[in-house]
Amino acid sequence: MDSSSMLYDKLKVAEPFFLLAGPNVIESEEHVLRMAEHIKAITSKLGLQLVFKSSFDKANRTSSKSFRGPGITEGLKILEKVKLAYDIPIVTDVHEAIQCDAVGRVADIIQIPAFLCRQTDLLVAAAKTGKIINIKKGQFCAPSVMVNSAEKVRLAGNQHVMVCERGTMFGYIELLCNADDLIVDPRNFEWMREANCPIVADVTHSLQQPAGRKLEGGGVASGGLRELIPCIARTAVAVGVDGIFMEVHDDPLNAPVDGPTQWPLRHLEELLGELVAIARVTKGKQQFAIDLTPFHD
Repeated sequence: MDSSSMLYDKLKVAEPFFLLAGPNVIESEEHVLRMAEHIKAITSKLGLQLVFKSSFDKANRTSSKSFRGPGITEGLKILEKVKLAYDIPIVTDVHEAIQCDAVGRVADIIQIPAFLCRQTDLLVAAAKTGKIINIKKGQFCAPSVMVNSAEKVRLAGNQHVMVCERGTMFGYIELLCNADDLIVDPRNFEWMREANCPIVADVTHSLQQPAGRKLEGGGVASGGLRELIPCIARTAVAVGVDGIFMEVHDDPLNAPVDGPTQWPLRHLEELLGELVAIARVTKGKQQFAIDLTPFHD
């Protein structure tokens, strides 16, 4: 059995859930190695299967002037060092089909960004690496779309696929919410099971407020509702997701990317401990047997 199959089988049966976590973007080799060391220590203590996450390039920043990361060549070198130093699998995202081969030589899971979840050529190129593919549901997509996205990966010869909920954009309904906001519909966790693969909840990007923060001197950046990360995480675990995706930072106020939706490292063990406790008592992964026959005393 190859390494991708072995890891995929581990993730499918991980109890109470697996964790994809790390800083949003690679800021430096020293920072990423330090974050990996701390996060692995916490997840090992709690008995959670960890896949370390960080991006080598944030290609969809709000502004072209924003920090994007070290790029694919240097970024993959750093991620490979993390993988070898701490013996943990790696997940990172791709934005173009041409990146997939190189990323597949380092990463154990290739992540498809939400904006690109329907891009057939990208999905096929990622699938052909043989690595596990984690597809984030587009903010503009119904959960049923993920059935088709997962099927594109399988038809390309790769059965190792996961789908990830990260909120739905309702910005056009200004009576219901702010113009730049995301809503997490817990029903999506159930409906996405039609894709017949592990379901992941992105509990940090789900709380982004795209272009919701004005910058001094003009321009906008993504804002976020960090204080609600525990709310979304508790809900997802209670519903019975297979995995949690969350971005974690040791100094979120000074993080160069998505600071408002990165969870503070100092609170990671506390939050994960609570989520483990919830997951152990919920029956969310089991279909409720509803009896509609007439009730009689």
